[in-house]
Amino acid sequence: MSQDIRNLEPLPLWNHFADLNAVPRPSKKEERVIAFMKQFGENLGLQTLVDEVGNVIIKKPATLGMENRKPIVLQSHLDMVHQKNNDTVFDFDTQGIEMYVDGDWVRANGTTLGADNGIGVATIMAILASNEIQHPAIEALFTIDEETGMTGAMGLKGGLLEGEILLNLDTEEDDEIDIGCAGGVDVTAHAEYDEEDTPDGSVAYNITVKGLKGGHSGMDIHKGLGNANKIMNRLLFNGFDSFGLQISTINGGSLRNAIPRESVAEVIIAKVYDEAFVFDMQQIVNEIKTELATMEPNLEIIFEKKDSLPAKVMPPVAQYYLVRALYTAHNGVYRMSADFEDLVETSNNIAKVTVGNGKLQVQCLTRSSVESSKFDLANALRSAFELMGCEVEFSGSYPGWTPNPNSSILKVLDELYEKQNGKKANVVACHAGLECGILGTNYPDMEMISFGPTIRGAHSPEERVSISSVQKYWNFVLEILKNIPVK
Repeated sequence: MSQDIRNLEPLPLWNHFADLNAVPRPSKKEERVIAFMKQFGENLGLQTLVDEVGNVIIKKPATLGMENRKPIVLQSHLDMVHQKNNDTVFDFDTQGIEMYVDGDWVRANGTTLGADNGIGVATIMAILASNEIQHPAIEALFTIDEETGMTGAMGLKGGLLEGEILLNLDTEEDDEIDIGCAGGVDVTAHAEYDEEDTPDGSVAYNITVKGLKGGHSGMDIHKGLGNANKIMNRLLFNGFDSFGLQISTINGGSLRNAIPRESVAEVIIAKVYDEAFVFDMQQIVNEIKTELATMEPNLEIIFEKKDSLPAKVMPPVAQYYLVRALYTAHNGVYRMSADFEDLVETSNNIAKVTVGNGKLQVQCLTRSSVESSKFDLANALRSAFELMGCEVEFSGSYPGWTPNPNSSILKVLDELYEKQNGKKANVVACHAGLECGILGTNYPDMEMISFGPTIRGAHSPEERVSISSVQKYWNFVLEILKNIPVK
């Protein structure tokens, strides 16, 4: 890791971020970072506890003269999305993130950076460790598993926290103050099929879709980015209809909350169609690249003939229904909000498609700020996949966070932002899934607000955080702590 990171201002924040990024912390595997954070709190001599699901809570009394202010909760999540480029050799389970400075940005070498939500975590660590920062009584809440189910927030019991105001440090535009977010539900379709022997007189190809930008399946869903699973299905649909292409395996995408950047399929066709297949598919490739040229200039679609044939393939009838169901299944923006300008209300990400060994599975993440609309789209997806014979499950549903434009803490942040920057902040609701809505279930009287520094490319290897924005955000945090209302 570059020492340059530790020399950035503000020094306490960046040094804690570097310490944190040395600890592997994938979602669902947070044991090491939980232990790291628990040790951090105990080393400071602060009251530290780990709840029954793994959330870490560290309590710090108010500084002198701030005892009459409302107690606050500073909240960020410990886990990070793990994505890497195909040609990057990296083990997220054992290695720390390799960071470097690139102008005004901090990036990682071929992987996600973990600024989402590591910058928030590091901010809270710097405040807890400081003997100079003025602040009211603080409960630092570090949740787990935000990225793949929000089970940490869901498992946090009422009565553990006494704070009256929650500051969530998990948004990605430094000129925005968030007061609402979307909820989500995981939609999973799966089925089994009887494989058949690969016919004689066949040739095999690997089809690879790669070079897409990827990104956050909530914050970036409206940008018109390519989805590797939809692109791959388009190729397979045309190959099947025109040349009787048969699928052996598909492996596309990875995480539900990341727009899929890559997909690989192993297929066969009859040898007699070989030349025509290559010519025809190249025309389709050119069409796709032309359509996506502006947003996805680095898209690559590669057809590579194999020396050997797969032993088994999907039978034509099963394949007929699969490619049509995937074509039918909605991906991207489903509805824009009628109440907030330019806000996506409801969307879906076809995140992961796997086929092989007689089994198929499609994983989606459906988001919406309107609960009924969320399940309307989820049921549309369910219908498409049930018509092909799949079993469809809904899981991990979590509520959105209803905006409260009249909250007292919003007034504080709004005024401070304008005073510091000479202009108003954008008060918004976002299409990402923040934990505020879930936490509010057991803490309905707690005022909540969310803000953060500028982060780009979250949930992809292009993730980066602006250094100057972190400085701006840090100064904003310090002013907020000094201006928390009295009890």
